[in-house]
Amino acid sequence: MIHPALLLIDIQKGFDDIPYWGGQRNNPGAEENAAILLQWWRKQQWPVFHIRHCSTNPLSPLHPSKEGNNFKDIVQPYSHEQVIRKNVNSAFIDTNLEAQLNQLQITQLVIVGLTTDHCISTTVRMAGNLGFTAYVVADATATFCKTGRKGEHYSAELIHETALASLHNEFATIVTMDEVYTV
Repeated sequence: MIHPALLLIDIQKGFDDIPYWGGQRNNPGAEENAAILLQWWRKQQWPVFHIRHCSTNPLSPLHPSKEGNNFKDIVQPYSHEQVIRKNVNSAFIDTNLEAQLNQLQITQLVIVGLTTDHCISTTVRMAGNLGFTAYVVADATATFCKTGRKGEHYSAELIHETALASLHNEFATIVTMDEVYTV
């Protein structure tokens, strides 16, 4: 039986710079939940992929020259686990992620990480378009507040929930930590 792969997207130290990303964040326990899933996946010996955003902007906390480019300690990859480097929102663009998943005959993806409305959403949409069945773990993902085009403020929770709503039942199934073990 082929098991789902766990994709840990951009769980990097640079996202601890909350003012840089907007000043407010939701789901403060998202990384801890991702780490719980990572440990469970490892115990099952199921495939794990760590996605690292390598910004091309030298001022970004996620630029490869910055400490923020490193994965958070709580989800450090093991040496045998795949690490995919990307510099755009989708983990599929200019990477070998799709080829690796196809080689392993993986069709289901469980996705956690940062940020819900950017790299999670873009990767999930592309996964759906490529024919993968995707599950996004709502309480193992998070984002930051946003300012709208007219200067209006949108809370991180609102951005998170609307991003998930845009994905649900079209590109992915949105699940919680309690539900993910049944996929």
